[in-house]
Parts: sequence; structure tokens; C-alpha cells
Amino acid sequence: MASKEPERKTKKTAEKTAKRAVKKAARKHPGVVIAIVVILLVLIAVGVVLYLKVDAVQQAINRIIDPPSETATVSGDGSGNLSGGGDGASSSDGSGDTPPKVTTYGDKDLSFHFLELGNNYTGDSTYIKAGDVDILIDAGSRQNSAATIAAEVNKYCTDGKLEYVIATHAHQDHIAGFTNTKTNDGIFKRYECEVIIDFALTNATSATYNNYVTARDAEVALGAKHYTALECVRETNGAKKTYELGEGMTMTVLYQAYYETKTDDENNYSVCVLFTHGDKNYLLTGDLEAEGEASLVENNALPEVELFKAGHHGSYTASTDTLLKVIKPKIVCVCCCAGAVEYTQNSANTFPSQAFIDRVAPYTVRVYVTTVGTVAYNETKGKYEDTGFASMNGNITVLSRNGEVTVTCSNNDTVLKDTEWFAANRTRPPAWAA
Repeated sequence: MASKEPERKTKKTAEKTAKRAVKKAARKHPGVVIAIVVILLVLIAVGVVLYLKVDAVQQAINRIIDPPSETATVSGDGSGNLSGGGDGASSSDGSGDTPPKVTTYGDKDLSFHFLELGNNYTGDSTYIKAGDVDILIDAGSRQNSAATIAAEVNKYCTDGKLEYVIATHAHQDHIAGFTNTKTNDGIFKRYECEVIIDFALTNATSATYNNYVTARDAEVALGAKHYTALECVRETNGAKKTYELGEGMTMTVLYQAYYETKTDDENNYSVCVLFTHGDKNYLLTGDLEAEGEASLVENNALPEVELFKAGHHGSYTASTDTLLKVIKPKIVCVCCCAGAVEYTQNSANTFPSQAFIDRVAPYTVRVYVTTVGTVAYNETKGKYEDTGFASMNGNITVLSRNGEVTVTCSNNDTVLKDTEWFAANRTRPPAWAA
């Protein structure tokens, strides 16, 4: 408990000042002046009381804003199991009522966290911890996802600072959580962001896009550096193509033609990033579609990768053979609400689509999906509607440590082909024969 001695000294000083004023006034101006001095004495006393109350309130606020944290250390045994918060269960809703348990990694660890977004809308948000460097790629799916994202990020980011923020393209399901509402702070307002990298071109005119630009520019005004993907690959205006993240860890912005070529498909403007940790590689391409993937392959000497974040949430229009046959992914993570009819009534094309599954199956069975939706047929409207959601794998963590790559999920570690949803909604490709 804080000492009361400063409070006592403040009271004594106020009392001495008042007494001296009364004595002096009594000698020179008895009567009216004494009355005035008495009033001043009362005002001084009231001021002291208010000062002490305000100080107590400020101390209470400080305890809420910066509560003592409980730290847990992650230990890896090579089995894919992480101790100390690796279950992804959040002890805070972002309101500050209960501080999240902090999870720490070693300064040579690289981890990817594919986050659930707190609703039944498909979207992307990937948090990356590279030693002491904190990175966030995208903040979908809606504005209210910011609190859900922050609650998870705060388990790992303890200084309120994101060294790198990347917005891949201007669709709501990737940028809405960066923006602010009257009741909810976006990611740019919740964190100090040092470097912001985003799309070089866009066709967007939506309110979400305009709000994103406003929030981004406000962060730049506070000191953040802003580069487009094209500036990064060209290394102009202070931007870099490759950023050193730590010992043996780099982040490289890959060139693809739609950084400088207009297209009707907003997804093809997506920023593409390759992470390297020692001899292992990890590829994230936003919602890049077939044309963009072809350009990516044509313009880069892409390596085989340990991890690939499925293009466009596992859409039938992305993760093409052109790309997959080059990168040959060992692990594929899909950020989506499986089976949701948000974009299509064609069940085969809901995320993750049958076509995507057929194409990725020859390379790996290690496919994980964040969320699963519930769907019901509305007789009145004559169509299926999304009615809810639940975790499939939940928050998916891919950890690269000491040359080993492991996967741990907050809900379960069941691969897609072995889930109840897959059995009910998809056809098993030959490569995934039981």
C-alpha cells in the first residue's frame, strides 16, 4: 500500500499557509479582510481534499490500465505441445477486467498464430512473433473483431508495440479491425505501430476502406512509417524488400505484377510475404487469386515451404496447381468459417472448397481450419443462412523452434480430413484415402 506521508505533508503545508494569512490580515484589516481570508482558508482546504481524491482516482485508473501481469513460459518438447497459454483460451475479453496470461517465446523462436475473429464472418488476422518482434498481418473480419484479436495478441505482445503491421488488400474481411467505432478502438489505436506496409493499388471506395485510411494516417501522424508493397520491393522512400527480424529470421515482401497493374479483382492486389527461419520458409499471400499466383511464381524463385496460409480462405479460385507444385507445402492453415454461406449458396464452393481440398491433398494431410459455421435453410427466403459459429481447430499456432515445426490449436489438433464437418460436407480425395 502506498505511504500516506505525502498526504500528511500536503495537509500541514496548507494549514500553515492559512494560519499565516489569517494573522497578517487580523493585524492590518480586522473585520472584512478577516472574513475574506477565512473564505480563502475554506477554499484551500477544499482544494486539498479534491487533490487527494483525484490522486486516488488516478491510482485506480493506473491499476486498471497497467495491471500486474502473470507470466508463463512456453516450453517445447518437439511434440507440438506448448505449455503456458498454448491452449489459446483467453482470460480477457479486451475490456481490461482480467489481464491475459502472458506467453513468452525464446529470442530464436518464430511463431505464426492464425486467429479466430469472434463471429461467423470469414476473415483474416495473423499474428507473428519473431523473437522480440511483433507482427500483425490483416485485421478482419469486422470492426468488432479488434477486441478479439487484441485479447489473443496481448498474450504474446507485452509492450503494446507492433513493429510491423501489414494490410494485404482493401477488403472489409482483412482491414475492418484496423478502424475505430464510437465504442470500439481499432488495432491502430490499441497499439503503437512502427512500420505499416499495405497494398500499392486498390479499386476500393467503401466506408471501411476510407476509415482504414483515416486510422492508418492517424498512426503515421504519431510517428509510424508507411510503405506500400511496391515501395518495399523497389526499396524506395526508405522501404526495404527484406527485413531482418532476429537471428536467422527474415521477412521478405515478394513482387507480383498487380502491385503496379490494375485489375478488376481486388484480391489480386494482395501483399505477399515470405518468412524465413534458418532453412525453413513460410508463405502468406492474402487473397491472391490464380492470376496473381501465376505472377508470383513467374517473378520469384519460390522455395518449398513448411507453412502456407491457404489463398483466399481456401477458395476454389486460389491455391492453384501453378503455385502448389512449386512450394509443396507441408502445413496449410485456412482462415475461414467453414461451410458459411456468406458468399455463395453453392455448398461445394463454401470455404474451404472442394476444389481447394482436391488440389492441396497431394502435398499434405496437415490442413487446419480456424472456425466452423452453422447453416440453416430459411423456408421463407428460400435459401440457406448463416446462424452461428464454433471453433474447428480454433486459434492455430505454428511454432518454428530449433529446426522443428509443430502445430498446436486452441480447440483441438484434428486435421481437416478427420473432422465431422469434412465427413458431412466434402468428398475425400484419393490422396487422403483412409
